[in-house]
Amino acid sequence: METENAYQPEPLTVTSTTTDDATVVAVTGEIDHNSADPLIQALDPGSLGGRTRVVIDMRQVTFMDSSGINVLLTAQRNLTPVDGWLRLAGVQESVLRTLQIVGVDMVIPCYPSLPEALAA
Repeated sequence: METENAYQPEPLTVTSTTTDDATVVAVTGEIDHNSADPLIQALDPGSLGGRTRVVIDMRQVTFMDSSGINVLLTAQRNLTPVDGWLRLAGVQESVLRTLQIVGVDMVIPCYPSLPEALAA
């Protein structure tokens, strides 16, 4: 009897750090319906401790579906009324293409690197 190895994506990991005036949320893995909860929790206004400027470091995000797009748009919607902002840094080409197709890059600024996103 042969056993097929089913594809198992790596679990999504999310870590948050703070700089002088922003929260940096570093994300690793695939953002989809089954894995988005840690990112949702990290971007929840209560988890941000009153900080309204957020950069998501996406250098290690290898895939994102519509669930991830919804998480980003919800975070943007929550931050805008309180004079905050959301920026994306280091988005891989395949994920950036998805963001461009649906127009998210027109709503949430994308920067090539974390330092550029923080300095903008």
